Amino acid sequence: MFKINHIRNIKFLLSVCAFILLAVTHSSAQIPAKTIPSFTFKKSDKTEFTNKNLQAGKFQFFVFFDTQCDHCQHAIQYIDQNYSKFNKTAIYLITLESAAKVNPFINKYGTSLKGKKNVILLQDSKNQFIQKFGPRKYPSLFLYSAKNEFIMYDDDEKNLVKFIKQINASEK
Repeated sequence: MFKINHIRNIKFLLSVCAFILLAVTHSSAQIPAKTIPSFTFKKSDKTEFTNKNLQAGKFQFFVFFDTQCDHCQHAIQYIDQNYSKFNKTAIYLITLESAAKVNPFINKYGTSLKGKKNVILLQDSKNQFIQKFGPRKYPSLFLYSAKNEFIMYDDDEKNLVKFIKQINASEK
C-alpha cells in the first residue's frame, strides 16, 4: 500500500513539474511587436536605415534570416521564385551576418531580389531585431500593415503562402 501511494505521489510531482516547466517555457516565448518598433540597421552600402525609412503605403514584410540556416535558404528561394506575388510589399531581409557571408547567400538563393526597389537587405550590427521584434527562430517572418500594425508572424518557411494569401486578401 505504501509503495502504491509513494509511486502515485512521485507521478503527481513529476506531472506538476512538467506543467510548471511548460508554463514557464510558454510564457517566456517572445511575442511579436504589435507595431513596428524603432530600429537602426545598416544597408549594404553601410548607410543607416531606420523605421523612418520604411516604404510608405505598403505592407511591411520582415524576413530575419541566417545564411547557414537551411530553412532560411528555402524561404529566400521561395520569395525569389514568387517575387511577383510580393511586388506590392516592402521586403526587408535582415541578418546579423556580415556582407562577406550575405552576398554569396543572396547570389545563390535570391538572385532576382537583387536590385528590386521594394527589397532592402539590412544588417543588424547592433543586435536589435531579436529584442525589438521578438522572433523565435530562423527564419522569422513578420508582416505589418501599411500603417505599421502587426498582421502575422511565422517561423516556418512552408507557410509563406499564408503571407501571400493575406497580402492578396487585403489588397481587394
